[in-house]
Amino acid sequence: MELKELLDKCINDRLIDLTISGQRVKNEEAAMRVKIRPVQLKDEIKYQASEFVGKKVLHANYSEEEIKTRIIEYMQNTFKQAQFNMTDASATVLSSKKGACTCKYKRLAQIKSQKDMSHNRTKTYILKEGEKVDFLVDLGVMTKEGAIVRTRYDKFRQINRFLEFIEDILPQLDKDKEQTIIDFGCGKSYLTFAMYYYLKVLKGYNIRIIGLDLKKDVIEHCNRLRTKYGYERLDFYEGDIASYKGVESVDMVVTLHACDTATDYALAKAVKWGAKVILSVPCCQHEANRTIADETLSPVMDYGILKERFAAIATDGARAKLLESKGYQTQILEFIDMEHTPKNLLIRAVKTGKPDAKAYEEVQNMSRALNIDLTLKKLLED
Repeated sequence: MELKELLDKCINDRLIDLTISGQRVKNEEAAMRVKIRPVQLKDEIKYQASEFVGKKVLHANYSEEEIKTRIIEYMQNTFKQAQFNMTDASATVLSSKKGACTCKYKRLAQIKSQKDMSHNRTKTYILKEGEKVDFLVDLGVMTKEGAIVRTRYDKFRQINRFLEFIEDILPQLDKDKEQTIIDFGCGKSYLTFAMYYYLKVLKGYNIRIIGLDLKKDVIEHCNRLRTKYGYERLDFYEGDIASYKGVESVDMVVTLHACDTATDYALAKAVKWGAKVILSVPCCQHEANRTIADETLSPVMDYGILKERFAAIATDGARAKLLESKGYQTQILEFIDMEHTPKNLLIRAVKTGKPDAKAYEEVQNMSRALNIDLTLKKLLED
């Protein structure tokens, strides 16, 4: 299916929203992603495009033909992928380096309701205010009546932001057979419970989720809550990322704030399993900081805090490129700060099955120039 044909099927009153993401050329001063939705303006439907540039969001309204032209420009020149969310279908567009688009369109078995199309609508969360969710009550985020506790609103926003990342990759998960998801370093597991609730309870996916953590008391607590909520396909185990061998194949790997090289072991496991989706929020990247050196960067390297941040950025960039070298399409997205760490970048990788040898070469060149030898690179080479 050609892109123009797909747009004719999708740009209408059945469109709920469209997310365009994955910059071709990394540029923090340009739009990192674009969200498009229909809006009711007086007696006609327009299409509002929201461009996310740094911490700003720029809005513009277009007619049906104007937005189709704008989407074609985005996909041919600027972005790698688009995800259409409709009341009766879902669709994806993947754009190659030369701007050639691969389009997929799938009808839904059940019709979804359209969102409020008013121009000045309030923020709509996946987990809605006023609708009681048991695990959010136990977390102290909600009251028993479903109201959000004022001092816990940031946590509520963070959980919903995480679920938005999952919403974008739903087409990668097969709804017709059980999907195995592993959360490495799950901790208190509020995001693990949110993921199960969203995928199993709200969306009806046939899933099994495994949470893994080193703290025995945390695992016991999570299993008690799992039993309390009746989440039969959610299990928590005490264990270590590097040595875990509980399953032979996994569909999605989640690793949030796994410290230093624990993130690398989780990513390597995900690649070995051929996971279709990887979501990772790295934390405490000390490895590169110990050896990184470059005379031309001495204005950065001479200051500890700048050197640490630069090493973390280099590490995450290399991780994303190494995943591309193994056949994944990767994005680095902004996440809401975790409560105990300022790290707020999320690596999202979707398996394409098309390894990129140039991406590996780029990591090799950077590693030699900066005198770093990253664990993930070694694990993937092995």
